[in-house]
Amino acid sequence: MNPRVAVVIVYTAAMCMNGLDSTIVNPALLTIARDFGEPVSAANTVEVAFLVALAVALPVAGWFGDRFGTKRVFLGSLAVFTAASAVCGLAQNLETLVLARVVQGIAGGLLTPVGMTLLFRAFPPHERMKLSKVLIVPTALMPALGPPLGGFLTEHLSWHWLFFVNVPIGAAAVLLGAVGLTEHKEDTEGGFDLKGFLLATPALGLLTYALGFGPTHGWTAPSVVVAGPLGLVLLVAGCVHLVRAKTPLLRLRLLADKVFASATVLALVTSAGLMGVLFAFPLLYQAALGASALDAGLSVFPEALGLMLASQVSDRLMPRLGPRWLAVPALVLATAVFAALAVPGVAENAWAVRALMFCVGLVLGTAVITVQIAGFADVPPPAMGQAMALFTIVRTLGGALGIAAVAAVISASGAASTHDADPGPYRTGILVTAGLVAAGTLFALRMPKEAPGPPPFDDEPESEQAPAAA
Repeated sequence: MNPRVAVVIVYTAAMCMNGLDSTIVNPALLTIARDFGEPVSAANTVEVAFLVALAVALPVAGWFGDRFGTKRVFLGSLAVFTAASAVCGLAQNLETLVLARVVQGIAGGLLTPVGMTLLFRAFPPHERMKLSKVLIVPTALMPALGPPLGGFLTEHLSWHWLFFVNVPIGAAAVLLGAVGLTEHKEDTEGGFDLKGFLLATPALGLLTYALGFGPTHGWTAPSVVVAGPLGLVLLVAGCVHLVRAKTPLLRLRLLADKVFASATVLALVTSAGLMGVLFAFPLLYQAALGASALDAGLSVFPEALGLMLASQVSDRLMPRLGPRWLAVPALVLATAVFAALAVPGVAENAWAVRALMFCVGLVLGTAVITVQIAGFADVPPPAMGQAMALFTIVRTLGGALGIAAVAAVISASGAASTHDADPGPYRTGILVTAGLVAAGTLFALRMPKEAPGPPPFDDEPESEQAPAAA
């Protein structure tokens, strides 16, 4: 099999599993708690454990891929993720389930950046827009399908099947990858940055824990009060070390590249805006209409359909308009659409909600795909693993920050604690997400005007390239 085809198939299968697992368990938490005789608050650790473990694994993903080979790390992580899924499905108590979710999270934290590195190394910059159709499926459609699929499986089969569905897909992907993928290693001179690991890893874990538990347990809860500030201190200390170290665990110096730095900041604010609005709007929908939780969840599903169309639009428009003049108008339109969701009377109209959610996916998805493809155009292949790990970390934290910011705005009004039907606080939270997306427009202006082109002499035989290059 063609190695590039194998990369696309194996990457898509792995990321679909990872994307589904981030949301598919949510509808089943109450059922899981009842089966194990545990309170719902205890069952929430199933999700928080996964997210914290995922964040902890992200800093080492780039180094592991460079040191041991991207194929070996990716397939090893995929095999562990698949095995942990089987253990989750067989779990007979909450402790086993949480421990297996931790293993899943660690493997998932390695899968995403290493898988993206495999994909971007297989395709040169001028061909990467073709990948938009691949990237959008696991990142947009699978998380959106998670809650409806999770509810269906839990109701008609059992919650155990939420995890069993991964096993045949993961096993087939590992076998195909073992045959079709090619190995790639990079020089990791200087050894493992232990100090950077001891600072960055707990920092991300503590911050993810605080941002995950803060909205539901309260920002004054003792565990949140300790985890948040301590994680922030470790993060600052880790950044100082990573900038000064000769061979850091994460190469923060990559942010000296203007385009890559702008793309990374854009990943932060757009992820914060998108995850924030997907958190706030279902609450507004329920407050304004008295809709059920299922109806509220389905109200945001058209956003995934818009993202799917965005992958087609970006592929055609980016070569003509260039990254800057495709991303900037898309972000301006996204800001307007986000703000429209907060206009009084909009949430009461179901078709207006569906149309606007579709537009959210279409315009914001166009900007996100454009920025992600263009941001890595000038990153040299040896640094791709490190750049992808850094980009993934920032994007992940951005999503958590967006949810936390919106939750803080809603909580400040007392709406979250009193279950008040006043939609005002939720509209304010949505306006905050619009402001985050608007801020991204300033960084989109730093993106290049021209789309990545083919390298010189790309169509000439190697014998003719050598003299020209000399």
